[in-house]
Amino acid sequence: MSTDTLPPQHQDRQPGHQGPLHPQPRTDREEILGSEKLRGKVVLITGGDSGIGRAVAVRAAKEGADVAIAYLDEDEDATETRRLVEDYGVRFFSMAGDVGDEATCRRIVDATVARLGGLHVLVNDAAEQHPQDRIEDITSEQLERTFRTNVFAQFYMTKAALAHMGRGACIINIASITAYEGSPRLIDYSSTKGAIVSFTRALSNSLIERGIRVNAVAPGPIWTPLIAASYDAQTVATFGADTPMKRPGQPDEVAGAVAFLASEDAGYISGQTIHVNGGTVVNG
Repeated sequence: MSTDTLPPQHQDRQPGHQGPLHPQPRTDREEILGSEKLRGKVVLITGGDSGIGRAVAVRAAKEGADVAIAYLDEDEDATETRRLVEDYGVRFFSMAGDVGDEATCRRIVDATVARLGGLHVLVNDAAEQHPQDRIEDITSEQLERTFRTNVFAQFYMTKAALAHMGRGACIINIASITAYEGSPRLIDYSSTKGAIVSFTRALSNSLIERGIRVNAVAPGPIWTPLIAASYDAQTVATFGADTPMKRPGQPDEVAGAVAFLASEDAGYISGQTIHVNGGTVVNG
């Protein structure tokens, strides 16, 4: 088991770009073979240009799904995601836009269905975070923006997607270990992730009679562009070292859990959260 930490690095702009990261986050492992468990499905992933979202897109393609991604404005990263997905011989569609806007979410969903012919799996991954040392430093603008991207977007995307989803469809929301442990420098972000856990449970109870499953994945420290864009170089250098596994996780390690929840292997699972966090026990 690797215990490697990261070299110091920082990016000045949220949500960050994957290209400059070193080492590159691991998106895919050739030794893990796909099993066609998502063949015939259309999977839409928000924040799918990089990090966890890119890894989910690639894993979905490896499992045979056609893939759509939504992203803010990171065109170069989205182009690389397209290349990686299409290498698996499936169809790909991408659309830029701010998922914190309800009309944009409707356009993304409608365009996905028009281009790929349906929608079976929605993965709500897009998020942002802005560390602050004290709650007094969190402005009303930051608070609203973080909730709009992290929580409102999941509501908006879900509402739009449900118009096209039937029995057997599923929704997977990306939460965080911060919902369970609480991060003293990410109070607003932790709050949004707690809201996502509750949203997942309530939505599952609401949709289960319609044959639609809803689950969440709660990553711990995962090496993505958001980390380099959120913290100074020295903080990045120790990122993930405090986990029981003594290292940050990789995006593909989260993608495997998402692929499982999206498949019929998880057909009796709804309203639950899988913790991909390097061994931290959170009992939630």
